[in-house]
Formats: sequence, C-alpha cells, structure tokens
Amino acid sequence: MIAIKQVTEPAELEGIKKLQQENLKSSLTTEETSSEGFVTAVYSLEFLQKMHNAEPSIIAKDGDEVVGYALVADPSIRHEHDLLSDLFTAIDNTPYRGKLLKESAYVVVGQLCVSKLYRGQGLVNRMYNYYRDCLSDKFEYCITDIAQDNPRSLKAHQKAGFEVINTLGYGGIKWDVVLWDWSVG
Repeated sequence: MIAIKQVTEPAELEGIKKLQQENLKSSLTTEETSSEGFVTAVYSLEFLQKMHNAEPSIIAKDGDEVVGYALVADPSIRHEHDLLSDLFTAIDNTPYRGKLLKESAYVVVGQLCVSKLYRGQGLVNRMYNYYRDCLSDKFEYCITDIAQDNPRSLKAHQKAGFEVINTLGYGGIKWDVVLWDWSVG
C-alpha cells in the first residue's frame, strides 16, 4: 500500500533526489518528455534539507521507496535557489482577486514528480490533498509553475484544482503559473 506522508528522515530526501535524477528533462528522450512529463530544476541534497527544515515536503512511499514527491518551498527559502527566487518574484508581482500575490500568504510547490511505474494511480491528487491538509492553516494559496512543453503536468495540476493565472518566461522556457485557491471550499 502506498503511504502519503511528510518527509521525516534523511533516506527520504535521498529517495526524492534519486527520483528527481531519473525524471530530469536532460535525462530523458524527447519521446519520454512528450508522453511522460519531466522535471526541470536540479536540487542538491543540501538544498532539499534546507527546504525540509523550513517545511517538510510531501512524499508517496511504497514500502521504503519514495515513489512520488511534492516539494514544499516555504517563502523563507526563496533566495536559496535561483529558479525559485525568480519564481517567487514573478508570483509576488502577479495580481489575483484584485491584489498582488505578495500581499497574500502563499506557498510554492518547488517540484512535483511521480515515478513512471506509479503514474495514473491518483498519487498527484493524494499528495496535493495531503499538502493542503498540512499547510492550509498557514497559507491561502498553493502556487507553482509548469513548463508549457509539459502538458501532462498541466493536466494533472488542473485535475487537482489548480488554475492558470499567468505565463512567464525565464531560463529560455515559457511557463504557466498555476494557483490552487485554498480559501474556497
């Protein structure tokens, strides 16, 4: 049985890193990125530990193996990684419901990934529901960005409750910024 939980031990961070490496766009064929999706950002174990210290991330585990993760990027780590820093800045300057998001309490999904063998089993929704259960008392919104050439990821996020609120470009890539409003039902 697959358990959804927060990271509690160093081996789980190593499991996240392993799954990240297996699903980096640079490690996959063009066919795989088109059909299976991919992750873009590379995070060191040291940075994953900093993220965990600020707010533990959510993982899916099958026994001892990490088979999915949704990284929690708490605002306190926003300047610890260039891509996240750029994303937080872009989000801050995005209007939503008549005000800039920097005036709201939000958390960023630093990255989401499910192992190829476990896709199509509802793990994205299960992890995101747990993410909301753990964090909605601190944050109104959950926000992330998705490369526009990763339609599988956008579809999974929309199914979980996210909506596209902005588009931006950085690192030579076009991104959709998506938001899940936890303040409504």
